[in-house]
Amino acid sequence: MKKWLSMLLLVILVFSLAACSSQKDEKASDSKKETTTNTKEVFKIGAIPDQNASELDKGMTAVADYLSQKTGMKVEFVPSVDYAALVTGFQRGEIHMAWFGGLTSVQAINLVPGAESFAQRPRDAEFHSVFITQPNSGITKLEDLKGKSFTFGSESSTSGHLMPRYYLTEAGIDANKDFDGKPNFSGSHDTTYKLVESGAFKAGALNEAVWQAAVKDKKVDTNKVKVFYTTPSFYDYNWTINSNVDDVFGNGAKKKVEDAILSITTDQKEITDFFQTDKFIETKNSNYEKIQKVAKELNIIK
Repeated sequence: MKKWLSMLLLVILVFSLAACSSQKDEKASDSKKETTTNTKEVFKIGAIPDQNASELDKGMTAVADYLSQKTGMKVEFVPSVDYAALVTGFQRGEIHMAWFGGLTSVQAINLVPGAESFAQRPRDAEFHSVFITQPNSGITKLEDLKGKSFTFGSESSTSGHLMPRYYLTEAGIDANKDFDGKPNFSGSHDTTYKLVESGAFKAGALNEAVWQAAVKDKKVDTNKVKVFYTTPSFYDYNWTINSNVDDVFGNGAKKKVEDAILSITTDQKEITDFFQTDKFIETKNSNYEKIQKVAKELNIIK
């Protein structure tokens, strides 16, 4: 009888140990799932085409290469023909992360619940647009633009259209009625300063950072075009990540990408030179509420 009880206890002990081992294996497997990303899918990044296409491709490809190295995922830059195409690609889930302007990030977040603007350059918390003209135009303030020909950048640009239009309105100028003809939309910031420099338009508005880079690199002739007004500050460019990232690439993929962007330093010179910064800092959707408010006031978004 004692022998039989001993055998029974031994069997129970063996099954208990096996069950514990199985539970540990399952927990280890679950833990592994939490940190393992799907490397078969391609993580696609985009950027608003607001400047020279070859320079944009070079800078964004450098970002893609860095993200691949840091996350272990295959990352690819996908160019967009215009701002609207990038927002549409993001809405469809085809673009997993994008370098947006303030307005396009608001448009994207409105279309994709759960999308997050998570990083920006320090300067993007206090960004500016500049208004430019020819030195002999007689234009020294916004009110002088009445009756003059004028060019914005892209219709979907925060610093090339939305905020300049807002400050024109504040100065009592209706961009649809008060210029010499309808305002032009150049499509990009570098085209804007070239149009004013050539005399095709008396004045225009563009991204302050693009203007400063053009002056520094001598891409614009400052004898032919000058800044006459700089706007107050506003939030602008940011990295926005899609809400589908963890679903497509596995739990933890979103955080890996965000951490990688926030880890960029001047050691990644090709990236920081392109973005004219030394790092990226955290941001959040609520920082762009003013952009959304202005866009609604101007009937640019509903």
